[in-house]
Amino acid sequence: MGNLIWHEWARLIALTAGIYAVWSGYFGIFYRKFFWDFVGGTLRDPGGMQAPKSAALFISVIVKIPLLQVFSMLLGATVVALEWPLPILKKLSIYRSLVLRPILLIALSLDTIFFYQGTNASLYAFVAALAYGRAIALGEEMPEAKENRGRAGRA
Repeated sequence: MGNLIWHEWARLIALTAGIYAVWSGYFGIFYRKFFWDFVGGTLRDPGGMQAPKSAALFISVIVKIPLLQVFSMLLGATVVALEWPLPILKKLSIYRSLVLRPILLIALSLDTIFFYQGTNASLYAFVAALAYGRAIALGEEMPEAKENRGRAGRA
């Protein structure tokens, strides 16, 4: 058996996280729910769980204005565009960067953990960021990085 290529495995998980984030952001626009409302919330007979007063900021950016959902869709689409690129994007240095990917995935994870539909995307993004971190620690390089290094100006 061969060795696990961590950045390839992380790429597949990141694709899953990005696609799930776009879907969950879209779904979260129509069914808005702050996920952590049960922490310190009040259970009411008609109406279910009511979030505490300390969660007013999250209620305003998730329930009243779906800002986190829209940002999640944009960040998820960015991750998908970076992980499953067009051939012209493979020539850019941003595609070859293994350091940018965990940063984007951690930002995606932190964004999607707050609304109810995005919790799975948050977990996938966090696992992918850990796998990319392992790939960086092992010194892995993408094959495209070796092929087009220093060819930015040439077509």
